[in-house]
Amino acid sequence: MAPENDTSSLYISGAVEGILDEAVLRRLVEFVGAEMGYVYPVGGKPQLDLRLSGYNEAARHSPWCILRDLDTDTTCPAELTVLLLPEPSSSMCFRIVVRAVEAWLMADRQRMATFLSVSRARIPVSPEDARDPKGTLVNVARQSNKTFVQDSVVPRPGSGRSVGTGYTSLMIEYIRSRWRPEVAAESSESLRRCIACLKRLAGRMV
Repeated sequence: MAPENDTSSLYISGAVEGILDEAVLRRLVEFVGAEMGYVYPVGGKPQLDLRLSGYNEAARHSPWCILRDLDTDTTCPAELTVLLLPEPSSSMCFRIVVRAVEAWLMADRQRMATFLSVSRARIPVSPEDARDPKGTLVNVARQSNKTFVQDSVVPRPGSGRSVGTGYTSLMIEYIRSRWRPEVAAESSESLRRCIACLKRLAGRMV
């Protein structure tokens, strides 16, 4: 959070779908050498899409970054970008995540394999090709040698949940302490483009 006595132009504000995406954005802003301002986890794509125009207006005055999952909405992230935000402000970094942030996290294959205690061969070589990255990650965790990982990531039978109760906290720990964006970007084009966009913003802020 930006201190009240500093100008907003020194910070990158952000909006994301949820708290896991927030952790990713904070890590990326830190990685490019910028400072994170306010981040708004709005609670899903519908709410994020509704607020895009307002965030874009705010980006006329200070730097902003918005992360929005592609999921299965379309096959072309560029087309979705133009559809949702046809005229982004000069200080807006609006990036479509292919297909969800879990793909970005798995793109650092060695660190994810070590963190989950599985063979690196179980992590997808091209995680952006996974139709359901979160489901893929959960299935990888089922093969973990650590009971704690399975209990945290894999949902209990009959729970009706898509992930375990400790999933988010464990992934945030991974993002903060293990994940290497520069390595992950080598296997994720959408992440590479996001980092490049953030670097441009950070460069204008210096």
